[in-house]
Amino acid sequence: MTKLGAYSIEEFCKNHKISKAHFYNLQKKQLTPRIMKVGKRVLISEEAAIDWRKKMEEIC
Repeated sequence: MTKLGAYSIEEFCKNHKISKAHFYNLQKKQLTPRIMKVGKRVLISEEAAIDWRKKMEEIC
């Protein structure tokens, strides 16, 4: 995680033990965490990651 309290997609996948391919498959189904664009970077805030984990718990 960066000092901003946000993950790059690569960091998010590594920390949540999913592949980038799986992330993009989830994105097609609109099941990824909220993302934000900062310049050219795509980031996932810690809050969005927490919300995503809760949502995934509910789905399972």
